[in-house]
Amino acid sequence: MLSKPQIRTITSLQHKKFRREHGLFVVEGMKSVMEFVHSDYHVKHIFYTSQAATKLIKIPQNIKSEEVSEDDLKRISTLKTPQGVLALVHLPTHPTLTDEMLRGTFHLILDDIQDPGNLGTIIRTADWFGFHRIICSAGSVDAYNPKVVQASMGSLARMQVYYTDVTALTRKAPVPVFGAMLNGTPIYETDFGHEGLIVLGNEGNGISASVLSHIQQAVTIPRIGNAESLNVAISAALFCTEIARGKK
Repeated sequence: MLSKPQIRTITSLQHKKFRREHGLFVVEGMKSVMEFVHSDYHVKHIFYTSQAATKLIKIPQNIKSEEVSEDDLKRISTLKTPQGVLALVHLPTHPTLTDEMLRGTFHLILDDIQDPGNLGTIIRTADWFGFHRIICSAGSVDAYNPKVVQASMGSLARMQVYYTDVTALTRKAPVPVFGAMLNGTPIYETDFGHEGLIVLGNEGNGISASVLSHIQQAVTIPRIGNAESLNVAISAALFCTEIARGKK
């Protein structure tokens, strides 16, 4: 049975302040937990119900695991319907972002993305297309928010997510800076070359003015129908597709 202090600590990780304070975040679901177990992340503790026990036979012995009741799992879960297993994972420490890391490849730059589902989907999409790193503005939603982790479906385990001043980054970028905008060169006619930063703006306001001034090429996803806007995660997928196509 979980103690009240344990429950209090785990549920506090739903908030960014306490994730930073404890250096931990929550991962739920068998698939996602196993992705982190077999990644470079350090899994501290796994809680599981009896029904999930048989699926956890390959957990390394250095990871503490503990069987709990379904009621206890419900108390610590962020989901309406818990999935039988929950892990506490240490927040990662990534190497300092350098100009050299930006060269010869592409990065998605997320300027104040707010919706956890959008960020999680973008992480999952970027993983599908072979990206290893995403760069977010300081005002973007936290990648270790439980809703982001859940939406990434385990892809966060393979992704480095950086938070930095994207205005400064785009101003002095050693590679071309492309911006997803309503008015620009159609994406299907854009030559992305072999490296660059792809800036995607806030769901409601688009790319911020301070970053906009550093966009070197505006790129548009042509609208054929009458929809007023395109979801940012869908936009990210289309940009990833075109970049992948250009690499072939």
